[in-house]
Amino acid sequence: MMLLIEKYFPSLDNKKSETFLKLEKIYYEWNQKINLISRKDFIFFEERHLLHSLSIGLIIKFRNGSKILDIGTGGGFPGIPLAILYPDVEFTLNDSITKKCKVIEYIVKELDLKNVKIINKRAEDINNSYDFVISRAVASLPQLWKWSYNKISKNSFNEVSNGLLSLKGGDLSREIASINRNCKIWNLSDFFEEKFFETKKVVLIW
Repeated sequence: MMLLIEKYFPSLDNKKSETFLKLEKIYYEWNQKINLISRKDFIFFEERHLLHSLSIGLIIKFRNGSKILDIGTGGGFPGIPLAILYPDVEFTLNDSITKKCKVIEYIVKELDLKNVKIINKRAEDINNSYDFVISRAVASLPQLWKWSYNKISKNSFNEVSNGLLSLKGGDLSREIASINRNCKIWNLSDFFEEKFFETKKVVLIW
């Protein structure tokens, strides 16, 4: 049982709940072989990795058929948890590190996620179009926007404008000022009670 996910996503069906449980076991096994997640941090897996990734799902409910690019996905966050939450949304997970992409491919296959594909190349070399680019702790907002802006479709059909959705922390005023774009910030402390989320934010740039 994953108490935090059920606490904040009480309407999850059994299949999704079981997939999240399976996901934790798979990550534990792989983390013994390759450092996807800090080993000392793994005891907080549900809070700091799953729930943090899923926080985007509290900000925006992606409509079926949306196309999402996860830049610098690393160990598969936030893309894999969101792909479980939204089985009718297409997720592309990108990372330039081949070893990590191979592990993500295995995890996606084990979880039978039909809505996920992996691109093993530099973010700037991706030429496809998406409704949203998402990221977690990859780079500064100006750098993320530089990688993202030409990949974001101009045809929005979700409840918020297409753009870059980034999980960030701390004071972002300088980063945001240097982009000079439309921006909206959600403080995750407004959604979650846990101390970990006190300084965490979701930033939408479009």
